[in-house]
Amino acid sequence: MSGQRIEIAGTDVSFECADGDTILRAGLRASLGLSYECSVGSCGTCRVELVAGEIETVWPAAPGISERDQARGRRLACQSRALSPCTIKTRLVPDNVPPVRPERRPATLIGSRALTHDMREFTFRAEGPASFVAGQYALIEFGPEIGPRAYSMSNLPNERGEWRFVIKRVPNGKGTAALFAATAGARFELDGPYGLAYLRTAPRDILCVAGGSGLSPMLAIVRAAASDARFDGRRITLCYGGRTPDDLCAEAEISMLPGYGTLIRHLAAVSDAEAAARAGYAGKVGFIHAVVEEIFGDTLNDHEIYFSGPPGMGDATQKMLVLTRKVPVNQVHFDRFY
Repeated sequence: MSGQRIEIAGTDVSFECADGDTILRAGLRASLGLSYECSVGSCGTCRVELVAGEIETVWPAAPGISERDQARGRRLACQSRALSPCTIKTRLVPDNVPPVRPERRPATLIGSRALTHDMREFTFRAEGPASFVAGQYALIEFGPEIGPRAYSMSNLPNERGEWRFVIKRVPNGKGTAALFAATAGARFELDGPYGLAYLRTAPRDILCVAGGSGLSPMLAIVRAAASDARFDGRRITLCYGGRTPDDLCAEAEISMLPGYGTLIRHLAAVSDAEAAARAGYAGKVGFIHAVVEEIFGDTLNDHEIYFSGPPGMGDATQKMLVLTRKVPVNQVHFDRFY
């Protein structure tokens, strides 16, 4: 496959960017520690400075970069395709070297099952093993009119080539509309794995916090830790928040794991007090980050913490953990998808 050579200014590092690939994904495929989070133009973490060369911008209106940044020669690596040999200025981060090298692969939708009224787990099968680390995500390619969307895996790595994703239907969302309308046998392309919020083997209890389809990577992390002898004796807590009781589904997904009810536990909360009262819900009411702070308080520092969810929940959780509770940043793991 033809492509263009990308050089990193001030270093002797270069890599090949295949035609149709983005600079970010090509660099990660070359096992380089490029800065990134969402891979789809939303977060802005992958900004680089274009020193020389010509690129094509896949999504000119991507919210992850401002017009001012673009005027200064900055580009989103995840939205940049090289049209000529290029030189970019960026900083390589050793911790960002992919634990599993991402690859593109055709995949077939083999089925889905409902978790709630607006959330389903979709199962795809691709050739070769499904290689990733629990907590990572993949890009599902929907074609030129929609483009790629990032979704986290909910299952564990496996030799069967099975990739599962818990996905919430987004009102007016083109990607989720296409998925929810798809039937078994539909063909897609998967690209991954990506993501830095994957399970670590740190010597602490594990706390996972999720809202909405952010449940997907948290399920993978809980399942992986529960099945790995390196985590024997660790307490694992999954905290899941929904707007109404009808949105709660996490407990059913982990209740069959060995250790559930002893070392593994589930905490739920709903944010709509009126809906909770109408349903006769007797559990915790409030935003999940506030419930987590109320329950764990000063013991948060004793945990390795993973969280995923909608933008408001993610921002509030990060602020509570890092700014309010002063949890060391190297104990807090999340990927921004907004």
